[in-house]
Amino acid sequence: MKTNFIGTGVAMITPFKEDKSVDFKAIKNVIEHLIAGKVDYILVMGTTAESATLSFEEKNEILAFAKKEIAGRVPIMYGLGGNNTADVIDKIKKTDLSGVDGILTVAPYYNKPNQEGLYQHFAAIAVASPVPLILYNVPGRTVVNIKPETVVRLANDFENIVAIKEACGSVDQIMELIRIKPADFTVISGDDGLTMPLICAGVEGVISVIANAYPKEWSDMVRFAMKYDFESAKQIHYRYLPDIDYMFAEGNPAGVKAYMTEMGLIENNLRLPMVNVSEKLLSDIKKSMKII
Repeated sequence: MKTNFIGTGVAMITPFKEDKSVDFKAIKNVIEHLIAGKVDYILVMGTTAESATLSFEEKNEILAFAKKEIAGRVPIMYGLGGNNTADVIDKIKKTDLSGVDGILTVAPYYNKPNQEGLYQHFAAIAVASPVPLILYNVPGRTVVNIKPETVVRLANDFENIVAIKEACGSVDQIMELIRIKPADFTVISGDDGLTMPLICAGVEGVISVIANAYPKEWSDMVRFAMKYDFESAKQIHYRYLPDIDYMFAEGNPAGVKAYMTEMGLIENNLRLPMVNVSEKLLSDIKKSMKII
């Protein structure tokens, strides 16, 4: 089963009003901004969406709204994971996944399962899921690392496990996974700053944070790189590399929300424990935006 999640995906932010309620009008603005920028697909409820601070009911409302607004113009990936396997399966059963092209499911966090535990967790979810699964490996947040051998075992054993978002931070590990993976299994970059070199190594795109603010520019960079036009890709990559650093300097999505506020797309509101960037970082962001 080959995935259609190739190219530039965007881990879409969740805009909030001043009272911290979900700003659906701003979500509409963001979706139009992303589609006008020619992104290839949209991830709803990734980490960048502050999904950890949203209730199950709010997530369902946002998904339903996003499906209506996107209206089939680009594929939808939906973030649905956790560290309680039974609860993840229950939420899959209770979520209206019509119009959803795939589920991004993160490695269990805090529990620190071993590789067999990771395999059994994702195997149980694969059996329960009516749509394709994209694994999410992000040890910096989960404290566990899905090793390439475990990913390949899952890909070989379950037809609906079609891809992985790799944010392990190790180029060596990602290249080893690319070397041993099944031909129809897709490896997606989970790090904006590593995307261009990783495409050269064999990844097939990115699930991006910076593309929330700069969808056209980052989509162009990915397309250039995937066509092996690395001279054109490098120009964009290095132009925006400082902005990627700024976006993560004081936590994601605080950084990218500051950019999008300056662009007039959203109000600069986050839910605790996330807070707005400092005045010093905001000043650096404004200066960088003027250069661009």
